[in-house]
Amino acid sequence: MKIESQKQNGIVILQLQGEFTVESLKSFEEAVSNALVAGTEGLVLDMTRVILLDSASLEQLVELSERCREQTRQLKLAGLDENCRKILEITRLLPQLDTYSELTEAVKSFV
Repeated sequence: MKIESQKQNGIVILQLQGEFTVESLKSFEEAVSNALVAGTEGLVLDMTRVILLDSASLEQLVELSERCREQTRQLKLAGLDENCRKILEITRLLPQLDTYSELTEAVKSFV
């Protein structure tokens, strides 16, 4: 999976591309750690170009959500495609995560 990072108004946006699977967890964790160390108030995962989620990535999303809450930061997911949204619905994780259909909506929600 390819991960690009950008900062916008104190918020870090991680743009994920490809398959979010166990093979990509190390690079994802590194990108998240860098974002959180930067003192950001929030984190947006742009999932527009994510084509697959596996059980390891779902576990990582839940752990990241909990870690952000503990640090009084917000985590938002943007741009889930139909398949990824369905995976989150089936696993009953969708209500636990703050999701937005568009990246711009997720970023604006911090204001």
